[in-house]
Amino acid sequence: MYRRSSRSVGSCFTPAAETAAVGLLLTLAVVVVIVVVVVVVVVVVVILVVVILVIVVVIVVVVVSSSIVVVVLVVVVVIVVLVIVIVVIVVIVIIVVVVIVIVVVIVVVIVVVVVVVVVVVK
Repeated sequence: MYRRSSRSVGSCFTPAAETAAVGLLLTLAVVVVIVVVVVVVVVVVVILVVVILVIVVVIVVVVVSSSIVVVVLVVVVVIVVLVIVIVVIVVIVIIVVVVIVIVVVIVVVIVVVVVVVVVVVK
């Protein structure tokens, strides 16, 4: 009826179903890699911006350190910026994890449906 592919190790996949499953898994891998790269780039950019801001703030404080009010304001601004950055990073990481989980679940469901259909049709 059909020739068993050399890649299938004891599975009941037809070559077409096997190709579809491998394609879905490769697509999943590509999506996960792209998402991870985007997240890493965003986090690195955010960290660089924060570091630059902190350096600028420290320079300003050192130059204009004659007033205690200025120093207090600078400290408050730095703390607020750091909190915002931490919140943004946490939100981005949560979104990425949710997206990856959703993609994995969808791909697993599709592969299971393909396997069930192949078994039932066979």
